[in-house]
Formats: sequence, structure tokens, C-alpha cells
Amino acid sequence: MHRISTFVLGIALLAFAAPANAQENQRPFSQCLAVAQTLPGATYANLTPDAIDWRIEPVAAGSGEVEIMFAGHSTYVITTPAGISIATDYNGWAGRVAVPDVVTMNKAHSSHFTLAPDERIGEVLRGWNFDGTPADHDVVVEDVYVRNVTTDIRNFGAMEPDGNSIFIFEVADLCIGHLGHLHHPLEDRHFAQIGRLDIVMVPVDGGLTLSHAAMTGIAQRLQSSILLPMHRRGAPLSSFIEMMGDKFLTDFVDDDSFTISARTLPRRPTILVLKGI
Repeated sequence: MHRISTFVLGIALLAFAAPANAQENQRPFSQCLAVAQTLPGATYANLTPDAIDWRIEPVAAGSGEVEIMFAGHSTYVITTPAGISIATDYNGWAGRVAVPDVVTMNKAHSSHFTLAPDERIGEVLRGWNFDGTPADHDVVVEDVYVRNVTTDIRNFGAMEPDGNSIFIFEVADLCIGHLGHLHHPLEDRHFAQIGRLDIVMVPVDGGLTLSHAAMTGIAQRLQSSILLPMHRRGAPLSSFIEMMGDKFLTDFVDDDSFTISARTLPRRPTILVLKGI
């Protein structure tokens, strides 16, 4: 199993819980929502010396480790320390996915969703609502909290409001995001709703979602420690990597999965290309 063993240096961002009108409707506390991104002129402070070397090597297993496996196209399978499995952009037929505990979906194409999910799946979280209202998920399953931020989606040339969702998975002190089938640049309000993302799954097709220029701009602003490419169609991956710039290291891994913890995030932002991408 591939593991990342370097330690992250930096400052913690202020986090807050979403307000609620009543105690019974209060949302779960989010450790990933960051006030700093919404403040004018605020920037992240990175205390990592550029001269510090880094490397990837095995580490001892720990109770706070999360496993992430690339299962195909836009589907990653996240397995939490408690053993909860989550499949992103689940379609029911593609990729090496058993019956997950939680699935998320987006409706851009049939490869990103299914209307007939296995009834054994405990939580089916669609990134859209059939009546056109924004999907709103705040789900806690054992040791993971799943929430979403809606974005618009192209539909026969026009933009359909709230047709896509960015899903955020908060587990083991990690903030993991999946951008879904993103069709437009994100606004400040989106970044504020997303908050901190330690790991982000980014479509790199170069046009079916967004151009490489637009997508790299989003990824650079998120400043995640690990960037996981997905939805690799069209433009070459090398073009995306080049546009991300020299602040991001690139590691091609001869495995389709790795384990990670909050303490073993890489010192420098890393594009991690798993086997099969």
C-alpha cells in the first residue's frame, strides 16, 4: 500500500459551525470551513521552508489513516478509519467498486450517476434535486461528515442552476473535496462555503468540464496539500501539470491507492497521479 509520510507545516485556519435556527436543525460542526478565505486581503500563511527536502516512503499504520483508491473516471473510493466506504460520482457499473456505505453523484452524464443504486447502500447523496431546488446534504456516518456546495451545470447549452455539487468529506481531521463535473469558475462565495481542502479531486479533461487554465486557477486558489486528477479526457494530463506551476510537485504512483493522515500530508503541494488515471 502506498503511503505519504512527510509532515505538513503551516498555521491552522479559524473554523466555525454553520448557524442554525433551532437546536434540532443545527448542522454538524465543520472543521474545514475557513473564515480567512472570506476576509478581504486575507491570505494563507505557509511556514514551509522551500529548502526542506521531501520524499514518499511507507509509514506505520495508525488509527487516523484514510485510504483513497482510484476506481475509474471520476470515481474515487474513500475508506475511513472506522471502515466506512464512500464512492464519488458513483454510477453502479464502472470501476472496481463494491457496495459502498455512502455514494455521491452528479448528473452531467450517465457515467457520474445511477437512478437505480444498489438498495444496500446506506446513503445515496445526489448532487442535484429533481425539482430544481439546490441539493443540501449534511450527513454524518460513523466517523465521516459529508456536505455539499452546489454549482451550476451546462444543460443543452444553457446553465442550469445548482445542477452539480462539490462534495466535501470531513474525516480524521482531513478535509477531502471532490469538484464533480464543474462547468464554471468558482466565486468567492463558493470558496467560502467549501473552506479548507487538504485533498481535492479535480477533473482534468481540459474542456468537457473547464479548460485547464480555469481549472488550474481553482486548484491553485484552494492550495490543497494533495491534488488528485480525475475525469482524464481530451487534453493531455501533462498540460494540466505544467500549468499548475513549479509550486506543485508531481508524483506518479505505481499503485491505484494510498493511505494518508492529517500528520502525513506532504510539506509541499503535490499532484498525486495514481495508477489508472
